[in-house]
Amino acid sequence: MSVRAFLPYSDRRLHQPAEPVEAVTETVRMIWDDMIDTMEAMPGVGLAAPQIGIMLRLAVVDASDKRGQAVRMANPEILHESVKLRDHDEASPNLPGVSARISRPRAVTVRFLNDRGEVEDRDFVGLWATSVQHQIDHLNGRLYVDHLSPLRRKMLVAKSAKLSRRG
Repeated sequence: MSVRAFLPYSDRRLHQPAEPVEAVTETVRMIWDDMIDTMEAMPGVGLAAPQIGIMLRLAVVDASDKRGQAVRMANPEILHESVKLRDHDEASPNLPGVSARISRPRAVTVRFLNDRGEVEDRDFVGLWATSVQHQIDHLNGRLYVDHLSPLRRKMLVAKSAKLSRRG
């Protein structure tokens, strides 16, 4: 498969919702494979298709210690989230060089189409839950910086742009 390029933060596609996936096809499976290769090359623990310019509700997450345990999701939706929150430093290759501490539910139950095209409900906890929520945000046209105050978001976007100009 192949490693794909990331859209820059300023690309309008990152700020709009992705389209639902009608069925898990061979094309969808090939996109997931490229997404996993791209995620591993970052390296990261998750990737949503819009981050690489594919405007479909596809995501992959692998927060395992050994790697190689990626969960492929089409049309993921959160059914339940825990009341208890977890803070984690989040970042995105679409906004390189910066990160921010984001508070999200510690556990979530998510419904999605799996790689066999079957509806699956799965519980995610800890880093897995954080990553799944981060990817669903991308599918909804949001980035982690959208959870920050407008001033903090503006500062991080400006810092990332400055770092990118330096090369």
